[in-house]
Amino acid sequence: MKAEPAASGAGIADEPDPRAEARADTHLMRSLLVGIFVFMTVYALYFARAFFMPVILAFLLALTLTPIVRLLRKRGIPEVVSATLLVLLSICVFASAGYLLSGPVIDLLNNTSSIGQQLTERLAQLRRPLERITQISHQVEQMTQTSQEPGIQKVAVAQSGILSAAASNILSAGTGLTIIFVLSLFLLASGTMFYEKIIQSFASLSEKKRAMRVVYDVEREISHYLLTVAIINAGLGTVIGLGLWALGMPNPLVWGVAAALLNFLPYVGALMTIVLVAIMALISFDTISYALLAPAFVLLCDIVEGQFVTPMVVGRRLEINAVAIFIAIAFWSWLWGFVGALMAVPLLVVVKVFCDHFDGLSHVGNFLAAQQTVVVVEEPTEEGGKAPA
Repeated sequence: MKAEPAASGAGIADEPDPRAEARADTHLMRSLLVGIFVFMTVYALYFARAFFMPVILAFLLALTLTPIVRLLRKRGIPEVVSATLLVLLSICVFASAGYLLSGPVIDLLNNTSSIGQQLTERLAQLRRPLERITQISHQVEQMTQTSQEPGIQKVAVAQSGILSAAASNILSAGTGLTIIFVLSLFLLASGTMFYEKIIQSFASLSEKKRAMRVVYDVEREISHYLLTVAIINAGLGTVIGLGLWALGMPNPLVWGVAAALLNFLPYVGALMTIVLVAIMALISFDTISYALLAPAFVLLCDIVEGQFVTPMVVGRRLEINAVAIFIAIAFWSWLWGFVGALMAVPLLVVVKVFCDHFDGLSHVGNFLAAQQTVVVVEEPTEEGGKAPA
């Protein structure tokens, strides 16, 4: 007589819970919406890069110069004046660098074929095992050329519109630079207006305080990081340029600027700088032993900067693991080319700082961090005290 209620209870337990199914459906729908949102965001960033690229660069430039504007405001200089002076100084630096680098860079691009030939000649002793293969390829090429009928003419298709394409690229680059500098000027001159608008969007006083703390902490950390890294990279480029000039390397200004820019790409940028300097040194100096001094000096500077200067100045808190760095560089270089690759790590730092300030995104910030944060949990002991777990 008592088994029937138990059996009926078991049958009720086996029935599906409508609330659990509703939660599962809601979770699935939320995941699908997030996936669609991410896909559409990547789609928009790729096809609207002419708009998003200068806008994001303007925000990064404004964040880089924000600590200087705040420091000058404490000294009594209005934000509009300091922002205008800093943006004008940035324009002058960019224009001067472009003017000084245009000639050597154009010469290097025009002489790429001769540079490759000279490099091949310098490395002749290292390619002796491949000489037989090279001779065979030349013989096959000669046989192919002699086997052609005399009546057949080669037709070369000339590309049209080269001048118009170059003019279009120059116009788009000028438009992008104008957007970057003008928008960064407005962002710097506006001061705390955007932060106040964000805080005013919250209702309660506690939410306003929390939003104010998060916004100012994020802005301070990102601005400090970008400005510090920019100064470190500029110093690294200066040291490398002066050292290569002392070694007699041609165009040391080009390699100093290249080292400063490529150092925004951790690991990859330093390797690219060393390889480029090694190639130019091999074709510029008479002996290979002396030519190896230039890339060795660049390697030494990169080791000192990466292992001592940057960790000591920036600190370990904003270090990012190498896997995330390589994924970010590959993604942004596919999305926006070389400019996107240079922006990859600063944008990754921005994402990490935002994730560290929100509990729901803490797992993302933990994944991006170079080392996992160890949290010490205190447990009560028998005597009533607390001991670390």
